[in-house]
Amino acid sequence: MRGRSGQANDAWESMLTAYSVLMKRFLGADTWQGVSMREYDVLYTLSKQDGPMRLLELNRSVLLSQPALSRMIDRLGGRGLIARTPDPADGRGVLLALTEEGRATQRRLGIRHAHSVAEAMTERLTPEELEALEAICRKLSGDP
Repeated sequence: MRGRSGQANDAWESMLTAYSVLMKRFLGADTWQGVSMREYDVLYTLSKQDGPMRLLELNRSVLLSQPALSRMIDRLGGRGLIARTPDPADGRGVLLALTEEGRATQRRLGIRHAHSVAEAMTERLTPEELEALEAICRKLSGDP
């Protein structure tokens, strides 16, 4: 009989394997139009905000190191997708927000990506399984 630790590690391995399979599928999709998935992740995270956000806050939400994120912000800013403005509350800080072009790019790619995600998730999971998966993932992430 498998112990709780073995069960937890098997579940973790299954989750990572599923993530890897799905990410390879999404990477191979004709969705991205010159924007990497990591860049899209930054655009998507900024699109969910009510206003500009600091780099440190953005870094909490994406799976990149702070130096890699800073370089990406520079590239996205150079392409006119992200605006950087001084933080009035902290002269050393910078606030980040999507430009109109960045918002349009995120929406365009987001529609395509959402379709790919829905297709991949509904191919093998029932509506009840999707609900259970969402609840489990929210619980693991500490999201109520």
